[in-house]
Amino acid sequence: MLIPNIIGCVFGDYAFPAVSREGAYLFCYFVGNETEQQRIHLAVSKDGYNFKALNNNEPVIIQQKGKKCVRDPYIFKGQDNCYYIIGTDMNALEGWTSNHALVTWKSEDLVNWTDETIIDIRDLGGEFTNTTRAWAPQAIWDAEKEMYMVYWAHSTVENDIAGHYYAYTKDFRTFETEPKPLYGREGIQCIDADIIFNEADGYYYLYFKHDEDQTIAYVKSKNLTGPYDTEPVVCSLSKHGVEGSTMFNITGTDAWIMLMDEYGTGHFFAQMTRDFKNFKAVNPNSYKMDHLSPRHGSIVAISDEEYDRLVEHYGVEK
Repeated sequence: MLIPNIIGCVFGDYAFPAVSREGAYLFCYFVGNETEQQRIHLAVSKDGYNFKALNNNEPVIIQQKGKKCVRDPYIFKGQDNCYYIIGTDMNALEGWTSNHALVTWKSEDLVNWTDETIIDIRDLGGEFTNTTRAWAPQAIWDAEKEMYMVYWAHSTVENDIAGHYYAYTKDFRTFETEPKPLYGREGIQCIDADIIFNEADGYYYLYFKHDEDQTIAYVKSKNLTGPYDTEPVVCSLSKHGVEGSTMFNITGTDAWIMLMDEYGTGHFFAQMTRDFKNFKAVNPNSYKMDHLSPRHGSIVAISDEEYDRLVEHYGVEK
């Protein structure tokens, strides 16, 4: 079995939590595999480590279209100052090769979510007609093309080994380009991609679940659409199998937190980096989110005003 290179990962003492200097954070997630658990949940934090559920940890969005279930939600702020959620249109009770679409929402205020849209990959025809997985979509702004690059883990009846594809959109309702391969490894599932640009070295880092050994690994490229390195570097420090990693910056600092779902234990694991390659684990006593029962989700920085608006509208746990 091929084991990826782990040089550059720092094991040892816990990272000292970086202190957030401004604003707050919003965590978007789902909570389980039952139909009613595959909904959009939200939690807030002032420091980026300790999260409190909104709406008594009940769903804030109940999907009306497609499978009427959403997994792996990715929340982010667009160039238009609106917020977007893009997720996997899937009900796990139908099986792990039962989904073929993405679902999106838009909000101007983080409270009212509109424009629910199903993007069915099968409708693109050709090689996409027999899509069996369209998992964990995310998006990143491409300034050169002035569009968002949407990327997701993709498989078909003919090719059941998931790799990542990408396509461009302007509005998260339709694609402007036909999907193309982004990154994959022959014979090995690669899912749950999260792309972060490192301004310091000019590389895009693509973190993903390396299914061969249930770790998070990364590859990098000078170009958003690749080509990315062929040999991944393992960077997750958890002793358990992990998936669904998400990275976010502690505002006002050069520290980034990687959160990942220890799906076999029911816990979330946090580690910190300042260079996107070397990580240290965050002391579990320094962060709180397991009480939310979160599964694969994402975090976005928000303003104090947005934090107050969410708390006023939904209420927050004490």
